[in-house]
This record gives sequence, C-alpha cells and structure tokens, in this order.
Amino acid sequence: MGKNYTNISMAVIRRLPKYYRYLGELIDKEVYRISSRELSVITSFTASQIRQDLNCFGGFGQQGYGYNVEELRDEIGKILGLGANYNAVIVGAGNLGQAIANYPYFSKRGINIIALFDTNPKIVGMKIRDINIYDVENLTEYAKENNVKIGIICTPETVAQKITDSLCAADIKGIWNFAPIDIKTPKEVKVENVHLGESLLTLLYLLNEKDKD
Repeated sequence: MGKNYTNISMAVIRRLPKYYRYLGELIDKEVYRISSRELSVITSFTASQIRQDLNCFGGFGQQGYGYNVEELRDEIGKILGLGANYNAVIVGAGNLGQAIANYPYFSKRGINIIALFDTNPKIVGMKIRDINIYDVENLTEYAKENNVKIGIICTPETVAQKITDSLCAADIKGIWNFAPIDIKTPKEVKVENVHLGESLLTLLYLLNEKDKD
C-alpha cells in the first residue's frame, strides 16, 4: 500500500487478522458482497466498530453496496504484509518448537522456517520435516549467513533473553516469543509475545466469573 499506519492502535491491528480469516471463509462459501451489519453478525464486532477500523486505512466500502469481499480481503492482506517472504528459525526444538515446525500454515503466509536450534546433543543433527536442528552456539552466525529475519523462541524463560540477544546480533527484524518472559530488544526489532500461561489464566478467570452468575 505504501502508506504509513504507525499511528493505528494495536487494538485495531489485532482485529485485522480476524477480518482476514472471516472474509476468507466468506469467499469459500461464495459470498462476494457483504455489509458491515452482516459482517458484524459473523465477527461479533459491532458494525460501527468495523467501519471505524476499516476507515483507519482509508475505508473500502460503498454506501448502499457494502464491501466487495475479495477486494477487502486483498487490501487487508496488503496491510498485514502478506506476500512478503521471510526466512525464520526456531530456537528450542522441544514439543512446542517441533509442533510449530510441523505446522504448514506458516509457509502459506510467506514464513520459511529454515532451521531449528537446540542445546540438547541428542537431537542436534536430526531433522524435523526436513528442517535441520543445529547447535544453538551457531545461531548468530547461521542467522547472519542465511538472511534470517524472524526468530521464534520456544525456550525456557531462563535462556530466552540470551537467545534474544543472539538473534538481535544477527540483525533480525522480528521475534515471535513463546517463552514466559518479557524479552528486551532494540526498538527496531519488533516482538510479539505469546504467553500461553497468561492466556490460560484469562480462561480460568472467565470460567470463574461464569460460575458466579
């Protein structure tokens, strides 16, 4: 799109992938035109919220017509940066790291997982879905030599910051962090934290509140 969206709130940005997914489901059902009101029923966002979100990026609907589903999905895809390709590595080849390596979704979104790293000598040298597992001591050098832009951290919290520092030393652009700790990075390195424990606690809270009704 070539536009600067740095002033858009994270709340709006985090809704964009949901819009993208729901619009894809509509296309699969051969629905090619939809109003904000109809979209609100599907997404559980209000029609007003949907219009406000999309207006942050210029707005894509027409009064009396609604939204062209395919065009809107394409535009949201561009805003999200889909179409670009990034080399990525996973650090931590345990159960979670292996599950991520085996998930085919990422390659469809331009994320090419080209290596895993671990400290366990029993698995270093093995492969997960034809992806080599290397010794973590070689992480920075490998990332530099192979144009790695994304690091996926699946390690214990005790080593997560050290791994982060090794990745940043290789001039990566982003980190997807599954370690239960808030890592520190230079401001130019973007971080998305996925704290599974916090998500579980949120679910427990919701269940507890429901039981009080």
